Amino acid sequence: MPRIAEVRDAAEPSSEEQRARHVRMLEAAIELATEKELARVQMHEVAKRAGVAIGTLYRYFPSKTHLFVAVMVDQIDRMGAGFKKSAPPGESPQDAVYNVLVRATRGLLRRPALSTAMIQSTSTANVASVPDAGKVDRAFRQIMLDAAGIEHPTEEDLTALRLLVQLWFGVIQSCLNGRVSIPDAESDIRRACDLLLVNLSHR
Repeated sequence: MPRIAEVRDAAEPSSEEQRARHVRMLEAAIELATEKELARVQMHEVAKRAGVAIGTLYRYFPSKTHLFVAVMVDQIDRMGAGFKKSAPPGESPQDAVYNVLVRATRGLLRRPALSTAMIQSTSTANVASVPDAGKVDRAFRQIMLDAAGIEHPTEEDLTALRLLVQLWFGVIQSCLNGRVSIPDAESDIRRACDLLLVNLSHR
């Protein structure tokens, strides 16, 4: 298993050309997973659509799990950039985090097949063999800390946010599976923020 992680680390893009190729592979994966469920997305299709050799794809992403966890990292980075641009001032930390989670929820539910692919891949990825899985956790935690205006989180803050993210992923999965309606999901997220973030550090 550690060898897979070493291959993944060694394949990070370092030149403009490599970064452009990396972006094309992620975009191809996004397009295909938007069109059909994860089980039907084939790595050779991703390589063909991205215009790269299959060996190049596997050098960056040793498995489909690696690929869609990387897609998740990319999507969270995009979310974070969008939230920073439009974060309203004067909100309580609970309200700010709630609004971020609701916006993220609505964004994910607009492309259900892709979101299912990302969440399934992330939830089954072992961080020892798929290092980007750890990036997902750290990036999403940082988005919520930024929303709440917390620069120096306490252990209690981090625990509360970790529990909230785990709950939120469960709510999203239930929505994607048709077991929870969107209004009920947003109500559940509101309640979770009120309960778990009651002692969150203030701005």
